[in-house]
Amino acid sequence: MEGLENMAFIANAVSLVTYFYGFMNLSLTKSATTLTNFMGTSFLLALFGGFISDTYLSRFKTCVLFGCIELVGYALLAVQAHFGALRPFPPCNSVAAGSITQCEPANDGQTAILLSGLYLIALGTGGIKAGLPSLGADQFDHVNEAALVSSFFNWFMFSLSIGAVIGVTFVVWISTNQGWDWGFGMCFIAVFFAIVFICMGKSFYRHNVPKGSAIVRIVQVFVVAFRNRNLPIPEMTDELHDELHDKEAALIETEILQRTDQFRFLDRAAVLPTNPHDIVMTSPLNAPRESLAWNLCTVTQVEETKILIRMLPIILSTVFMNTCLAQLQTFSIQQSVTMDTHLFGGFHIPGPSLPVIPLLFMAILVPLYDRVFVPVARKFTGIPTGIRHLQRVGIGLVLSAISMAIAGIMETRRKSVAVHHNMVDSSDPLPMSIFWLGFQYGIFGAADCFTFVGLLEFFYAESSAGMKSLGTAISMCSLAFGYYLSTVVVEVVNKVSGGWLASNNLNRDKLNYFYYLLAGLSVVNFGFYLLCASWYRYKKVEPQMELLGSSKGDKAEIRVEMMKLRNDQNI
Repeated sequence: MEGLENMAFIANAVSLVTYFYGFMNLSLTKSATTLTNFMGTSFLLALFGGFISDTYLSRFKTCVLFGCIELVGYALLAVQAHFGALRPFPPCNSVAAGSITQCEPANDGQTAILLSGLYLIALGTGGIKAGLPSLGADQFDHVNEAALVSSFFNWFMFSLSIGAVIGVTFVVWISTNQGWDWGFGMCFIAVFFAIVFICMGKSFYRHNVPKGSAIVRIVQVFVVAFRNRNLPIPEMTDELHDELHDKEAALIETEILQRTDQFRFLDRAAVLPTNPHDIVMTSPLNAPRESLAWNLCTVTQVEETKILIRMLPIILSTVFMNTCLAQLQTFSIQQSVTMDTHLFGGFHIPGPSLPVIPLLFMAILVPLYDRVFVPVARKFTGIPTGIRHLQRVGIGLVLSAISMAIAGIMETRRKSVAVHHNMVDSSDPLPMSIFWLGFQYGIFGAADCFTFVGLLEFFYAESSAGMKSLGTAISMCSLAFGYYLSTVVVEVVNKVSGGWLASNNLNRDKLNYFYYLLAGLSVVNFGFYLLCASWYRYKKVEPQMELLGSSKGDKAEIRVEMMKLRNDQNI
């Protein structure tokens, strides 16, 4: 499902900017910001999909439901692309050079159809991106098969890359040569079969049971902690409300978290009443759990909240890398349109297909990483994943900064070719191969391989059992905020610089300065990330979770007995 759905999504992510500019008659800057807003919303809506998945639907049902929503979006875009009356006329791509002002922008009705189709796709892909990684990882025993969980995410990335390779070559070729209606139609067919294939595997999957809203549980912790703000913070864990005092919680929880020393003010939400009679009266056996939760939380619930807070700085410190990624999907595509796109003399490569370079690089790198690097690193570190998730993310951030610096160098060279051949205002392709842009794409492909998979695996592993989908959705927020920030950065740089990117002519714009600015800011961002990563504390799980073969009742009793033993040892 990931391969087929991503084939459709990435094909449009790399080529829609040319559709907006050439067929919907948006300006260069407006085309770029419309795409980045669409991409940002797609990943931000993963939060909604994750919430639905963890709270109301299983991850399998979430994938099917949101896949159907995405289908409707592609159908709407295909209809608009097919019927000329639904698009502005004449399209800018048919207007002679020098008369570009004759292009009429899309009217309100045409814009409404376009945005409706785009944001139905955004909603659908957001739900899939939240539920699908968690559905796959749920098939493994997280305690005894930690290395396999990590390997799954690597091969998930491989499937994503292969699907994207087909999207940016075959689907983009269809859109460029046969028409955008055919391209959107291919995307519709791909997502349809993605849904068919995921449904074919239904009987083989482990299906999670929604455990209620993680957001509500987190709010409960803050509410109870605020109510108990005047109470002293206990030093001993046995003075807090954990599964030792709540057998029903021990039965329900599939993962019991140990107390950590960060954000200790939240521990007040689990402070036990000093009167033993109050403990009996607040027992879940004597009061509904829903009402009790707003007065007393378990240690696991408190730690679940702490985990989410600890994740936020990691998200913020990886946002800027995805702002850099947005430039490769917008301005770099526009660069490619001005260059020689022929390969071996006769074969023509559409500019939007250029991202095939990093995707192929990722498709090669992922198996090498999983089968060669991880086993070797595991021998030295003793870590099942070879290196820790946050170390993997850090490597990607460094490569991202290098990619932006190289992008600046390549753009400087491209502009010098335009000046040298007196083609600054010409619409003809420059005598410079499109493959010069492959250097920045290739390095960023490696960066994405490290950072994207590292974040996905990190948030899945660190999220509590009741918010796995929401956790993977949070990792997608880095992409969302990166695309939104790209829109802001482009607008701010244009105003502050006096119009580096405002002339609608890349040969006169100062895109190279913009890339150098991004490279410098990426270095600063990496320093911020190092501070956040060194501050982070990984979650601690009670050892009784290894007893996965026991029945629910047995596990609850075993948990209680082991925690009694733990508390006796503390005393």
